[in-house]
Amino acid sequence: MKKQLTRISILQSSKIMTAMYVLMGFIYTLIGIPMILLGNPQFRIMGIIYLFGPILFGILGFVFFVIFAALYNLLAKWFGGFEVEIKSVD
Repeated sequence: MKKQLTRISILQSSKIMTAMYVLMGFIYTLIGIPMILLGNPQFRIMGIIYLFGPILFGILGFVFFVIFAALYNLLAKWFGGFEVEIKSVD
């Protein structure tokens, strides 16, 4: 059975993507902490920037996914959406 995704909920999808980007940003925090504690002054500055990775990723992830979802909804009206095949598994 084929189904077509014709619209993405902009706000709900963006909230989920923001949460995912914040979680990915914590990787940068884990990299930034040793840079702050053990690095020379240049590495400490870079470590501070890495420390704010989750906040930066969250903001940028939200903004760019809002743009993506709006563009997808516009283009899906003209060209149709993603098609996926779904089967029932019992």
